[in-house]
Amino acid sequence: VVLWVKIDPETSDVHIFNIFGKSLNIFWWKKRNVKNLKYQLMLVKILIFCPFPCFRIKPCDFDYLKIIGKGSFGKVLLARHKESTKYYAVKVLQKKIILKKKEQKHIMAERSVLMKNIKHPFLVGLHYSFQTTDKLYFVLDYVNGGELFYHLQRERIFLEPRARFYAAEIASALGYLHSLHIVYRDLKPENILLDSQGHIVLTDFGLCKEGLEPTGTTTTFCGTPEYLAPEVLQKQAYDRTVDWWCLGSVLYEMLYGLPPFYSRNTAEMYNNILHKSPVLKPNVSNAGRELLEGLLQKDRTKRLGVKDDFLELKYHSFFSPINWDDLMAKKITPPFVPSVSGPTDLRHFDPEFTHLPVSSSLCTDTLTVTSSVKEAAGAFPGFSYGPPADHSFM
Repeated sequence: VVLWVKIDPETSDVHIFNIFGKSLNIFWWKKRNVKNLKYQLMLVKILIFCPFPCFRIKPCDFDYLKIIGKGSFGKVLLARHKESTKYYAVKVLQKKIILKKKEQKHIMAERSVLMKNIKHPFLVGLHYSFQTTDKLYFVLDYVNGGELFYHLQRERIFLEPRARFYAAEIASALGYLHSLHIVYRDLKPENILLDSQGHIVLTDFGLCKEGLEPTGTTTTFCGTPEYLAPEVLQKQAYDRTVDWWCLGSVLYEMLYGLPPFYSRNTAEMYNNILHKSPVLKPNVSNAGRELLEGLLQKDRTKRLGVKDDFLELKYHSFFSPINWDDLMAKKITPPFVPSVSGPTDLRHFDPEFTHLPVSSSLCTDTLTVTSSVKEAAGAFPGFSYGPPADHSFM
């Protein structure tokens, strides 16, 4: 039973709520700034009396095959869409945990960033997002070549041409985000995947900062200890060059086997980040060492990328072997192709996850209506999304 409808006049998001306060559907309309009240009411009539469901995608449209990852708020599963038989990575998050940790803004920011990533070759694409009373679902590109972290652990270091190839693809992805005024803030090998052809795919946008102009700064303390830039560690204002510091740390790890300032003692590692220079051994080319020095510059106002962002990296001598047009078109043959027999080949995923049982609750909604369930149900307005070309959506 529909009790009331709420329309956001700024975004044209339409929220329909039932007797339990559960959001039945949240419709994303591409027509922006629908401020005409008569048109809004007509739109509501269409939504309520439409003889077919306007937003059909739901949890039970998928077969959930294996758990392929876990995080603070939920799990990532390999899933097959029943109708199309296509494979996806479905990220399922528990609303109550998100609310308890007060992370709603980060989740909505991740969803917002994912919507902008779809057309970039090295950023994971969002196909759908939807919600039930107690869960959020991201339906993402399925990538099964393994985390860069997994391959680094197995091989210890990469030869320079391979490290250069990955660094170039990562840099182009970060440069694209920066062009949208988005700072990634959490670059690390665990967030860099390889697809079945050997290209990188950047994933996990929960710590992204949107709306940061080229000269803008922010102060939120976030990231992963090994890859924190000095200015973040010192809780100073920082800008988009924080991503270039992180790229320098990841490139260093690919070439030398460990992050540049790593120590098992966190306090010592933080001291290294703040006060020590990276050790640049001669097994890396002069151009490679010069690039690392530029990226790992402790003073962000002198760091490589501070003036012209990605272009400064693009034209650095270390990347002179890279044809950037071919790179973006995926015409460069990757230096390593993961051994993958098909979409259900999970050899590059951690058995710690893949051996876990898949819960049957993924296809069920919370039945007991409590105050916390009501709070969770309406806490994520505007979350649901589907591509306009998909006939599952109006």
